[in-house]
Amino acid sequence: MKIAITTSGFLPVVDGVSVSVFNRLQQLSLKGHEVICFCPDYSPLANIYPNWQEYTGNIFPGVKIISLPSIPAIGLDFERDAERSSYAIVERELEKFQPDIIHIDEPERQSLIYLRFPGVAYAKKANIPCVAFFHTNYIEYVEDYFPLPKIGISLIQKFFQWFFARVYNAYDCTLVATKVTQEKVTNIGIKNSIRANILGVDVEKFTNVSLQNNFFNSKYNITDIEDKTKIVFIGRLTPDKGWKFTLDAFSQMKADSNLPQIDLTKIAIMVVGEGDMKQQIQEVLGNIVPSLYCLGRIPPNDIPALLVNSDLLVTSSEKETTGLTILEASAAGIPAIAPRQGGVIDNIEDGTTGYLYTPQDKQDFLSKLKLLIDNPSMASKMGTGARKYVANFSWEKTTDNLLQIWSTEITKKADF
Repeated sequence: MKIAITTSGFLPVVDGVSVSVFNRLQQLSLKGHEVICFCPDYSPLANIYPNWQEYTGNIFPGVKIISLPSIPAIGLDFERDAERSSYAIVERELEKFQPDIIHIDEPERQSLIYLRFPGVAYAKKANIPCVAFFHTNYIEYVEDYFPLPKIGISLIQKFFQWFFARVYNAYDCTLVATKVTQEKVTNIGIKNSIRANILGVDVEKFTNVSLQNNFFNSKYNITDIEDKTKIVFIGRLTPDKGWKFTLDAFSQMKADSNLPQIDLTKIAIMVVGEGDMKQQIQEVLGNIVPSLYCLGRIPPNDIPALLVNSDLLVTSSEKETTGLTILEASAAGIPAIAPRQGGVIDNIEDGTTGYLYTPQDKQDFLSKLKLLIDNPSMASKMGTGARKYVANFSWEKTTDNLLQIWSTEITKKADF
């Protein structure tokens, strides 16, 4: 199969979209498919990503990354968007490549840049399918980034709902990875959704990693935490990831003895990621938790060892469409704690592979966190269950699922 993919982001930027696209491309190469993938050029961020060249050109056999001239992404110094004029390169390369199908990751973001639905015009002319993948719940992010009254937030969200529906309905189908996300896109007027297990985790990478003595000392120069419960947060340090709730929960626990009290001398918190809230996180949590370590960006290849040598993963994000870090924690054999909101609901078996807490309920959050900290044998048992659960999410299996959908769409178009 000849596949053309355009994506809003790619490695070396580490987020759910870029990591997913990279792993998918690797599997497509192993399965003998031919792929071109369009993404922004990250060379202007060489000071942040000195390894950017590893992710452009022919990165796998049969897979070519075409880096498009780019501009700074709004409000994010570590992100880029393709330039509007770069779409001429996309059209030219599609004509040369003659794909069997076009796949678009986050078309809403790309449509705002290009002022068109990427891939659609060429697909219609070539009579091939063009499918979209709904990755990110941008509509709910509005309340995190626009300091407006509720009525203003509501009006902006209604506009984006209309815009998202218009964009995604322009494609042959909209792919989603969880039941919760499918319900959300249907409610905003997207009529062509297909739900399938199409996001995964490199299970083998995690199973090939073992616990190491003094891991954090040797890898990150962190001492005296081997006997502590090691709690990991992974993701952007931005408002949409629920950091306000996390900071408020720990702050109120310290001030209110009626809340569940965690013995802070027994834990070490590792924060992985970068973003505007980094300094606030360091100041607030640093004054509460004696062993707080902000590790910054960590390459994807280092995540398995980090998680395997930790004890549990925590996220407070209520707006995930899937929650890749939840699957990674499961592959590492550690439980996760997350709010009962968004796509993470589909990937945590509450009480078996981790805990779901009531959104914005500090009592519930702290009690479940304390339960796992105080009961390491329970946490270990949940981690074992999580590793069994995630076995069906290998990138080989999820890419096969995606290939089946692509094949079906190709057949439909050929029969039309």
